[in-house]
Amino acid sequence: MSTTLDGALGLIREVPDFPEPGVLFRDISPVLADPAAFRVLADAMAAGLPAGTEAVVAIEARGFILGAAIAYAAGLGLVCVRKPGKLPAVRHRVSYALEYGTATLELPEDTIRAGQRVVIVDDVLATGGTVEATRELVEHAGGVVDGVSVILELAALKGRSRIPDIPVTTLLTH
Repeated sequence: MSTTLDGALGLIREVPDFPEPGVLFRDISPVLADPAAFRVLADAMAAGLPAGTEAVVAIEARGFILGAAIAYAAGLGLVCVRKPGKLPAVRHRVSYALEYGTATLELPEDTIRAGQRVVIVDDVLATGGTVEATRELVEHAGGVVDGVSVILELAALKGRSRIPDIPVTTLLTH
């Protein structure tokens, strides 16, 4: 079965009051569960990578799924930015604020080389804190962030304002 990009994006489910009251969570699980929709989505995101991209930097956890598919489709390496306590060797660690709490991310040692051009991949751009923290990790390691690629941007939360000098590619904006 084949599907269109609009059809794939139409599978995103909205879950009110998760993970806490007042938050409207966008669940990409139905897209991932549909093989045609997942392929269309990953191919669209891979096609949108800037020329010269050398690696995909994926953010735990949904970013891992997307990042792996995009990196594979584009023939690139994958760097997985992790939550604390998951890595045996950490290059750098950054803590940041979320729209509903705080979090910390870590970059694995020896995964980004100086001058390497990367694109950060995640499922949703909301307040921009996660992407901004990931950018800090990449730049601390000497890498260059050429872009951010997400499925969905929540424009009202103004996440782009945290990374005004980085191009953001999104498949859907709310």
